[in-house]
Amino acid sequence: MNKDIYLKAIKALEKGRIIVCPTDTLYGIAADVFNKESVELIYKIKKRPYTIPLPVAVSSIEDAKKISYIDDKKEDFMKHFLPGPLTVILKKKDNIPDIVTSGLDKVAIRIPDNKITIKILKEFGPLAVTSANIHGEKTPFLINDVKMQFTKSDIDLYVDDGRLDGNPSTIVDISKDRPLILRSGSIKESDIMDALVNER
Repeated sequence: MNKDIYLKAIKALEKGRIIVCPTDTLYGIAADVFNKESVELIYKIKKRPYTIPLPVAVSSIEDAKKISYIDDKKEDFMKHFLPGPLTVILKKKDNIPDIVTSGLDKVAIRIPDNKITIKILKEFGPLAVTSANIHGEKTPFLINDVKMQFTKSDIDLYVDDGRLDGNPSTIVDISKDRPLILRSGSIKESDIMDALVNER
């Protein structure tokens, strides 16, 4: 991947702009999670209801600890699957704007297993990232098809990583003592349950 792409991505995010980047499942639309105006742009561009929280992508569990509460038990569970197609729901810290979590006291966190986006996350920091599509529509597999959904002024940069057609991430709420699988996805429920049992 051309180094200029990384520089362009960082500069766009620093300016409060929106980018489209790859994950380990599908393409995602991303913005600085700490910039309320940028996060609001994601909702507007996607036509996404403000009542539906946005996931947050980070580069590591250590970065996740900066925005959520993670004890040793939760960390051990996360290490089983992350980076990878798992979204964990955790109690959020106050530095995460309420617009990201729709006013809830929890945050959905991802560590995508994609070298390009991990590098952007390491250099820039946490991003609000959700599927690159209009709300309710299917997410295209190819970047050119993603572009057709949005106007030129909507997205500052598209980072092309070829065809992406992975299954959505599995979502597990581990914010309480009793974990709960909220959505089945790329990781099998049996694998999730095995990991949870091992960490008890």
